Amino acid sequence: MPIPLPQLEFVPHDALLVVDMQNDFFEDGALPVKGARAIVPKVNRYLSFFAQAQLQVFATRCWHPPGHCSFVEQGGAWPAHCVAGTPGAAFYPDLKLPLGCPVISKGHLVDRDAYSAFQGTDLDCQLRERHVARVFVAGLATDYCVKHTVLDVLRHGLPAFVLVDAIAAVNLAAEDGKHAIDAMRQAGAVLINIESVAA
Repeated sequence: MPIPLPQLEFVPHDALLVVDMQNDFFEDGALPVKGARAIVPKVNRYLSFFAQAQLQVFATRCWHPPGHCSFVEQGGAWPAHCVAGTPGAAFYPDLKLPLGCPVISKGHLVDRDAYSAFQGTDLDCQLRERHVARVFVAGLATDYCVKHTVLDVLRHGLPAFVLVDAIAAVNLAAEDGKHAIDAMRQAGAVLINIESVAA
C-alpha cells in the first residue's frame, strides 16, 4: 500500500523516469502487461506535473535486436518483443512525453538482457550532468524493469520514489508485482500515489 506523503512537492532537480511504455507491452502487443492501459492517464498526469514545474523527464525503452537472448527462440523467457525500429517498440501513442525528452535505450546487445535502465546505458551520467537529486519512477513492468531500475537508482545513491498508481506488473506468478513493491520499499524506495502530490 502507498505510504501517504501529504503535500509532497516536486522541487528543482527532481526527475521523472517513465519506464518502457511501449506498444508491445499493451493489449494486442507481443508481451502484454495486464493493466498497462489503465495506468496511462496517471502517467500522463505525472508528466503534466513535471512539465508545469519545468522538471526533467526521461523515458526508457527496450530496444532489442532481432534474435535477442531474452527471446524464447533463443532459449530466453519472453516472446520476441520491442525489436528496435518496429511498431511494437514504439512508445504507446496516448503517452504524452515532452518534446525532446531524453530516451534511454536498453537491452540493445544481442547476448545480454537488461531490465534496469542503468544497465549498458549512460543514464547515470545523464542524471549527474543534470544534477538530478531525486528520481520518481513510473511505467512497466513493476516486477522487472521498474523494480530493477528503482533498485539501481538507490544503488547510485539517489532517493527513489515509486509512483504505485502508475505502474503495472507482468505477474507470471500471482504475487510477483506485490513482492517487487515490497522489495523496492525494503531497499529504501518511497511509495507514493497521485493523492500524495501537491498539485
